[in-house]
Amino acid sequence: MAYQIDYAYTCHTGKVRTNNEDNFWCCGVRLPVHNQGVDGILAGHTQHWQLPVLAVFDGMGGESCGEMAASAAVEALGGFYEENKKSLKKEPVVFLTGACANMNEAVCRYSRENRISSMGTTMALLSFSEKAIYACNLGDSRIYRHFQGKLQQISTDHVISGKMLGKAPLTQYLGFQEENMALEPSIVEIGYQTGSSYLICSDGVTDMLSDEEIQEILSKTGTAEEKVEELLEMALSRGGRDNVTMILAQINGYEEKNPLKRWAERHSTGR
Repeated sequence: MAYQIDYAYTCHTGKVRTNNEDNFWCCGVRLPVHNQGVDGILAGHTQHWQLPVLAVFDGMGGESCGEMAASAAVEALGGFYEENKKSLKKEPVVFLTGACANMNEAVCRYSRENRISSMGTTMALLSFSEKAIYACNLGDSRIYRHFQGKLQQISTDHVISGKMLGKAPLTQYLGFQEENMALEPSIVEIGYQTGSSYLICSDGVTDMLSDEEIQEILSKTGTAEEKVEELLEMALSRGGRDNVTMILAQINGYEEKNPLKRWAERHSTGR
């Protein structure tokens, strides 16, 4: 069985913020530094054997620090992916822990070189290996799995528990000084299932929409692009107080007509 991944994504500044501190990595596409998001909803598709990676970043630090942290992280992810893509085949967890360490060092290095005392970014990432899907996150950007009308959060919110005024401080994020505490990404393995979908999003989505509202939209018949558009419109209609970034991936299985040809293609490209 082979799997096609139909995806759609967007990154919107929102209705209150004047700058965009979010970023993303979607099959090699990312935003440059000092961006104002993307224009509309973008969509595409890929195959699971191409070992794609999808990720959302929500920068923190005020002024331009947040966007620089997110940009440093996504640039580091791109470089690590190109150099270590093959390890996603047989050692996906090793790839993910290595990618997190690499991204963390990139953000910390930028902070040191520019004498910035407080900057960082969340990270929520979905990677596709030949046999399974892996969710990996640091911070409170979320990953949801939707299947047969049910929504499940598969990421972990790395926040201090208890009642607090405002947003709870993060206990894990990129830009984490490891001399204080170890970087410990949450990693979950999920099997492929036709008809399942995965939403990766910043808190610009989850602060505006409840899980029940997200579930209702993802349960509708339609394309990934249509669902992302509806999620964005609802987040903005509720005030759009933060940057709104999301990637939705829908999994569709199919039988390969010529598996020998596909095998040759995979091995000729080093995949």
